[in-house]
Amino acid sequence: MIALLGLPFFRDIEEQEHVTMSDTLRPVGLPSFQQRIEREGIRLQRTRIDTVQLNLGRLCNQSCTHCHLEAGPHRTEIMSRAMAELAVDFVAATEARTVDITGGAPELNSSFRWLVERLVKEGRHVIDRCNLTALYEPGQQDTPNFLAEQGVEIVASMPCYTRENVDQQRGGGVFDKSIAALRRLNELGYGREGSGLVLNVVYNPIGAFLPPSQRQLEAEYKQELASRFAISFNQLLTMVNMPLGRFANRLKARHEYDTYWASLAAAFNPSTLDYLMCRNMVSVAWDGFIYDCDFNQAMGLRLRNGKPIRLGESPAKEVALHLVAQEILVGLHCYGCTADAGSSCQGALQYEKKGS
Repeated sequence: MIALLGLPFFRDIEEQEHVTMSDTLRPVGLPSFQQRIEREGIRLQRTRIDTVQLNLGRLCNQSCTHCHLEAGPHRTEIMSRAMAELAVDFVAATEARTVDITGGAPELNSSFRWLVERLVKEGRHVIDRCNLTALYEPGQQDTPNFLAEQGVEIVASMPCYTRENVDQQRGGGVFDKSIAALRRLNELGYGREGSGLVLNVVYNPIGAFLPPSQRQLEAEYKQELASRFAISFNQLLTMVNMPLGRFANRLKARHEYDTYWASLAAAFNPSTLDYLMCRNMVSVAWDGFIYDCDFNQAMGLRLRNGKPIRLGESPAKEVALHLVAQEILVGLHCYGCTADAGSSCQGALQYEKKGS
């Protein structure tokens, strides 16, 4: 038996993790994440709902190699207007001040602008997770202006500041379009000091390794993008690639799947547990089902306690109250959020909370 972190490897995930992984996802074996956090005396519960993340669907103009949702141009899972209206009602029933809109490419959903306008009107801070090239799709030419007018924060995908690495991960021609989009956003005031328009950039590793220091990489990005393209932005967010979806398939093709899982578990950092995003947010899928996080959504893991919850099936206020203090459903993928400096939709946990 191989040992890791003082714990034996198990061929399957422990029963108490409440997860059944398909054979296509199961690694050779890893220590149970549930057991690991119990050793730290931690019981993961949601303490409040500060953020509601809305996934508007898996339709995307890109098919990125790291995408855990396997989004792409031919995906048909799209949030309907009726479900978007229910989502607005749900947000209103919570204490969340932030609504994080993602996809796929959320801008391609026909209800995107309606949804943004409604949420902004109701005083919510709206984040758009933008892959940048979606701004060049038909009908999107004035989307940057719309986002600026609404004061939407943009979190833009930019896995590297070199053409070779970006195109390798996201497809040919993506780098040039991304640079052009960032320049356009800068022209509108995004990423400029004093404008109030926030432009953050996301880094994802292109291979089977953890992100470097967020603080150091941010300085490098800012220098390179400014000197080479006269581009500025507010903050760099580093995110760990989850071995799910296309990234899992890529790892398997390169015979790196088991070793990558092992590296995540070996880098487990218990000090990240207090800051996990699942403790103060919920994720709403395109079909209205609610999840603890976007990664649980990718795996179809619909909450730990009680029956699955879907918007419209119970009063929104009742649903919101039920979700607070609920125990969080965990699985092996939670090692990704707790590895090294930690990882969340807002970047490295240690950087964000402790300034390390």
